[in-house]
Amino acid sequence: MKVIPEDNELVIKLQKGDVEAFDLVYSKYAGKLYGFAFKYLKSATETEELVQSVFLKVWENQNNLRKESSFKSYLFTIAYNEICNLFKRRAHLQKFIGNQLIEKHPTSSETEEMINYNSILEQLYEIIAKLPERQRTIFLKSRQEGKTNKEIATELGLSSGTVDNYMSESLKFIRSNLQDKNFSLLLLFSLFLS
Repeated sequence: MKVIPEDNELVIKLQKGDVEAFDLVYSKYAGKLYGFAFKYLKSATETEELVQSVFLKVWENQNNLRKESSFKSYLFTIAYNEICNLFKRRAHLQKFIGNQLIEKHPTSSETEEMINYNSILEQLYEIIAKLPERQRTIFLKSRQEGKTNKEIATELGLSSGTVDNYMSESLKFIRSNLQDKNFSLLLLFSLFLS
């Protein structure tokens, strides 16, 4: 069984671009970061993406690593900040839905009674979670990260037409799975199609 060097040794090697040191750091901390992030995110997909993002940042900033600082704290700080950013994006999405609905139906008390923003988001995220993985990834990159279909296609090595098809299928799936058909139209027009 291979002995993993101390963090400060790994940091020195990482500063030099040592790929093996990066692999060792990954094997040492990926599981711990996953466990930490999953407690907050409650989503395997989002948690896996977050862990990948943390290690990508470590690799991109390898020259700025400091061996005298706690590397473990550094990793968990990045993870915590990523979690906060994700929650901010969710809050932004929730606020956007609320504002769009209020703008489109400012005087409808029936609509106001019908809408519970948290349950709307919860229902929406549950439906999105049922999308096939590639389709869900593309959908979230578009609607949560605000990327264009062309940007997503470039990032994932797909054609723009393929991304368009995935988005179209996602919207159909969400529309068919929303329980209240009148509300689903309102939600889709205000959030996804405007």
